Amino acid sequence: MSIKLAIATLIGAFIFPFVIRMAWGRMVDNWGPIGGWMAAAFIVGTVWCINHGIATPMITQSGSAWVDQGLAAGVGVWVASALTGGSKLKSAKNVMAAISAGIVGGYILSLFLV
Repeated sequence: MSIKLAIATLIGAFIFPFVIRMAWGRMVDNWGPIGGWMAAAFIVGTVWCINHGIATPMITQSGSAWVDQGLAAGVGVWVASALTGGSKLKSAKNVMAAISAGIVGGYILSLFLV
């Protein structure tokens, strides 16, 4: 992966958790539960198109680096929460649950996506 692609991948990975932190909560606050559904559709869909769906995507999948929007969102939101005073110790069980779910989900997908 070239330096240019690596920088684009890092910026693409930054955009998703940034938009989540900036807009998702406000959409839920303003529109209630339907705001969460709208945020899920608009934020995830729009950022996915930017990161993966255009001719020259921001996030480049290659053999040397693997970045997924889910990983980018999880790491980005966790780091932002930790930097703004969130408890890293209290979040450990959620991080372990997410890692476990990712492993189980990956295994299940491997059973039929071979």
